[in-house]
Amino acid sequence: MINKLFKTALCLCVIAFTSCSSDDDNPQEPLNIIIDGAAIAPEIGGPNQQNQVYIDLSTNTTTSVQRDSWDLGFYSGNDFRVVINGSIAMATTELYTTDIDAITSSTQEVIDLQPQVKVGTFDSSNLAYVDTFDGNINGTAIEQISDIDSENSVYLVNLGNEVGTDIPATGVSLDGEERGWIKVRILKEGNNYILQYADLDATTHNEVTISKSANYNFTFFSFNTESIVNVEPLATKWDLNFSVFTDEVFAGPDSYGAYIYADFVSSNNLENVGIYMIDTEENTELSYDNFTLLDVDAFNFSTDRRAIGSSWRNGGGPGTAPSLKDNVFYIVNDTDGNLYKLQFLALTNSEGVRGYPEFVYSLLQ
Repeated sequence: MINKLFKTALCLCVIAFTSCSSDDDNPQEPLNIIIDGAAIAPEIGGPNQQNQVYIDLSTNTTTSVQRDSWDLGFYSGNDFRVVINGSIAMATTELYTTDIDAITSSTQEVIDLQPQVKVGTFDSSNLAYVDTFDGNINGTAIEQISDIDSENSVYLVNLGNEVGTDIPATGVSLDGEERGWIKVRILKEGNNYILQYADLDATTHNEVTISKSANYNFTFFSFNTESIVNVEPLATKWDLNFSVFTDEVFAGPDSYGAYIYADFVSSNNLENVGIYMIDTEENTELSYDNFTLLDVDAFNFSTDRRAIGSSWRNGGGPGTAPSLKDNVFYIVNDTDGNLYKLQFLALTNSEGVRGYPEFVYSLLQ
């Protein structure tokens, strides 16, 4: 089946094509874009999976950024919300003070919280320290920024891990050195955010104004460069994101809290990308090859950004070698309202090394 799909994908043509970049504020609008079919191999970086790769299906284009190139994302919508970078296992919690300069590593509250505010503790209580996994903007670990300064507390931020550089004999190596801790406080000024930040033991803080970015979901900020950085493409110019991802992990029915996942695919839920999966073992009359527009069930679409997630592969946990699921494919309603069928072709490269996904997709018409 996979060989057949791959050969079919190579024969399909892109009738019209355009490229986009995350730092292009005024891209030329494509005319009459129709994708009859395409095969894509997102360059996420092999077993270290250092890249986040954004994909726009209607133009068959990709945008790639290193996943530790940003820390906070400032929402451009009507609300004032700030997300943390789950791809590097960041976590955060509110402190009982509004005085950022009074907090140090010796503050008892900080000492008590540091062992808890982490991803991968296998304790469900750590769910309180990360953003909600489905992408609901109202579920950020940092509370909505208030108009009243005295209601905006200081946050203790675990900066997660650098991208791993060790090449494992098998599997993946996602986590490099721990990046340490920082303290932040975020205020509002008109339609702008005011970010205050400092190292834990600093007695003064830095302050930067961050404006909302029209036509983008977020404005991103990096503590490494202490500047705004380009990450996502224009809000309506991407559909899927291949990246390491913080999600909930279970042992049977029991939640073990927030955990970092490799080989994860999320969707642009803030622009209402909808997806659902078809399992050909359950729906034996359907296959990727014979599925048509008439088979689409509009009631099945989910805007949970994990609608694909890790469901396209088997296993991959400790002691378990992952494998591609060849019995599933996905229906995608993209940011332009186009409907596609999509199936994964590969999880590894020809040598069996993880971090080399490939998929094929085709417009339903």
